[in-house]
Amino acid sequence: MVKSFRVSDLQTLLASMGRSKSGLKQDLVGRALRLVQTECSPELLKNIRQLLNGLAKPPPSDVRLVDLPFYHTLETLLPPTELIPQNSEKLQDSPCTFELTHSQVDQIRNSRELRPGMKSVQVALRICYTDSSSPQEDQYPPNIAVKVNQAYCHVPGYYPSNKPGVEPRRPCRPINVTPWLHLSTATNRITVTWGNFGKVPSTDTALTALTRPSTRPWEGFSSPVLSPSVQRYCVALYLVQVFTSADLFSKLKRFSVESSERCRELIQDKLRFDPDSEIATTGLRVSLICPLVKMRLGVPCRVLTCAHLQCFDAVFFLQMNEKKPTWTCPVCDKPAPFALLIIDGLLSDILTETDEEVEEIEYLADGSWRPIRAEKEKERERERSNTPEFPTVDICSPEANGHSPAHSSTSLSGKSGVTGGAVVDLTQDSSSEEEEGGGAGDSEDTDDSQDSPQPKRGRYGYDKDLVTAY
Repeated sequence: MVKSFRVSDLQTLLASMGRSKSGLKQDLVGRALRLVQTECSPELLKNIRQLLNGLAKPPPSDVRLVDLPFYHTLETLLPPTELIPQNSEKLQDSPCTFELTHSQVDQIRNSRELRPGMKSVQVALRICYTDSSSPQEDQYPPNIAVKVNQAYCHVPGYYPSNKPGVEPRRPCRPINVTPWLHLSTATNRITVTWGNFGKVPSTDTALTALTRPSTRPWEGFSSPVLSPSVQRYCVALYLVQVFTSADLFSKLKRFSVESSERCRELIQDKLRFDPDSEIATTGLRVSLICPLVKMRLGVPCRVLTCAHLQCFDAVFFLQMNEKKPTWTCPVCDKPAPFALLIIDGLLSDILTETDEEVEEIEYLADGSWRPIRAEKEKERERERSNTPEFPTVDICSPEANGHSPAHSSTSLSGKSGVTGGAVVDLTQDSSSEEEEGGGAGDSEDTDDSQDSPQPKRGRYGYDKDLVTAY
């Protein structure tokens, strides 16, 4: 237990018991072990317990994490603190201890269940880059593993990639550690294991940092200066309220609905005549099909900062971001944060007034609209108007006068006044046609044909001299 103390903790323990605090870490550890073995007083046990529990609060950090739509921060248990490698090992362990208050425990116990075994109030572990220039998104270090009270908790896995040559991507989101915590005032211990594949600080720099006094509760989180090329990470703990996509949809309907009058004003602004423009826009077409699921819109939604009027379905958009948060507009691929989403009141009225067959509308310059019929429906009506009406003939039943169906069809077509093409009687034998054709050819021979030799004809009546073999 004493061997896991930092240099600053060992110096604090030895100084509180009146012992020398000078020397290297191995000297301080040996001195502290001898103190525990020879003098096990209540004051010594109290000092060791305070160092283990990390009663001293960490200083405020400049790193800020972005607000997440599905998480509302209730309290900060541990502010963002940097993960610092302590040696040259590839895998580093950074442990932390903290306690929950009675009110925090009651909040967790009395919260509603999102699903069996998962409460809506949780303790969330968040990890991000160490960058104070702007709010940071969640980002995991390589080879991350989280152990809570000697049990490994679940960390989101990788998304499979359908594209060849593209590596799977891990969804970085807050890690719920609540199921493995002691829901009491007992001490909880969390250890973050992470891969250190950057440059380790030099020995002099590390020793200087280790001898610097620190009151942070994260053991091994002193701050030696690392190379700028090394990516550094921060870790934090929060008590959060978790929302579902249905909760966000209810909030969206309650606070973010744009009226029909405001939507018409926006349309008129976009279609207002501009004398400086060479192109005059008289209408804007908007599809009633959601670009996400290729179905008719249920609740039309768009982003305030997007220039287009095309909407997507709010319910499907929130459900997809609940499973895989991207918050990107499916129409123009620009950022679509939840705070900028609105429900289009005018398009909602249009969806209730139009039939299911209408898939597209056009906004006009005065703020009105008209339905756009589908091209298939136009072609169907065009064919219906241009197709002539012909009499229907049943070729399967012979006529009463003994003629073939082909003869009857020509007679009917003649009666109707429609001139048709040549009709072939399929009931006659091909051999009879050849005999008739041969007889007609003999009767029409001239004197010239008798003087010249008759060309050789094949079976099907073509000149054999004109046939070329390939």
